[in-house]
Amino acid sequence: MELKINQEKKNYEIPPTSLADLLSSEIMFDGQGIAVALNEQVIPKIKWSSTILKDQDSILIITPSQGG
Repeated sequence: MELKINQEKKNYEIPPTSLADLLSSEIMFDGQGIAVALNEQVIPKIKWSSTILKDQDSILIITPSQGG
């Protein structure tokens, strides 16, 4: 399975089964303070576990950053 994560293509021999699985394997996080879009549609956190990924999906992960 090939996914595009933040504009970078990544291939998976054993694909993640859901958006939540992908997020837990790609970034170590507690789920707080990030936003996720799948194919240009924002997915609410409550739906991450039930959102099934397909080959060629595009995922955008947005994390807050500090600066000024």
